[in-house]
Amino acid sequence: MRTVKRAKLLRLHFGESEQYNGKPLYEAIVNRCRELKIAGATVFRGFEGYGETAEIHRHHLLKKDQPIVVTIVDTAENLGRLIPEVEEMMDTGMIATSDVEYVRIEKPLAAGT
Repeated sequence: MRTVKRAKLLRLHFGESEQYNGKPLYEAIVNRCRELKIAGATVFRGFEGYGETAEIHRHHLLKKDQPIVVTIVDTAENLGRLIPEVEEMMDTGMIATSDVEYVRIEKPLAAGT
């Protein structure tokens, strides 16, 4: 079965060293997404990047500060509940949203599995 729907895409950009309540920010965000019953969240670690300050974020021997991107797709309503909470959690970073269509693919299980 194939279903196409409209949704919002939320991308959160920040450095790996960002923390919230003593744990990595990306972990805190994923946990909050689960608590709010957000459809799903995926964390990506980049090799290198920079933002508004032009400071390069990359792996160092003494410091872990690679770029992190958390990607979330859900309804505008659900992301509207999440964004203010994420803003409170972030010290520095960027939040980007865009309209998307998503395709959910669910194939029936084969007989006997």
